[in-house]
Amino acid sequence: MIPELVGIGVGPGDPDLLTVAAVRELDTAGRVFVPVIDPGTPGRAEAVVRAHVGHDRIERLVFALSDDVTGPQQRRLQCWDDAAARVAGQLRSAGGTAAFATLGDPAVYSTFTYLAAGVRAALPGMRVRTIPGITAMQAAASAAGATLVEGAETLTLLPLARDLSELDAALATGGAVVAYKGGRRLSELRNRIEAAGALSRAWCAEHLGTADERVAALADVEAASYLSTVLVLPVRQGRGAQL
Repeated sequence: MIPELVGIGVGPGDPDLLTVAAVRELDTAGRVFVPVIDPGTPGRAEAVVRAHVGHDRIERLVFALSDDVTGPQQRRLQCWDDAAARVAGQLRSAGGTAAFATLGDPAVYSTFTYLAAGVRAALPGMRVRTIPGITAMQAAASAAGATLVEGAETLTLLPLARDLSELDAALATGGAVVAYKGGRRLSELRNRIEAAGALSRAWCAEHLGTADERVAALADVEAASYLSTVLVLPVRQGRGAQL
């Protein structure tokens, strides 16, 4: 049997949002790897997994998830290499399937991308699959009672960990804009959205699916965590006007 690595999207943090397909994969995997910042502290992905999995085949992999993305990235790269070596070693010795649980979806800004690349390099004949998961923008829109896009409206998703340079152009389109990882610069983010005349249509969500979940109008939020999600909704003229 060809060894297999499966990236499993576990959603934003609420165990109830895990898909049936994801639960099935987690139940049958020979080893379930979960990303953490510290080996002694469970992460959010692990909390979701443990709400559904009764076996003890869960193993933590350390990633530099909270490190600043500017400047040297040696620690981040070393974590990727170490994690890939561990997963490759597991597949090489035991075969079968190894799963990696990632918040949101494995195809959207996920650590799984880097892990899979490293494991592929170590095991060229390995098979890689993914199980899609619910993204933070979907969960945020649901929690806010909002519709992200209708008809012909556009949707722009921006990661703002480095800078806000592309935000103004996205806001100028008039479509929906979703900003990830902008919590550390929330004040500037809010000011730009206000300057574009869109503050009344903006929401901020953080810690989705956990006991600390907060979803509020952006105008009322003074500070937010790094992994916050900001939604800016389009101007709408009435039912069907966007078709």
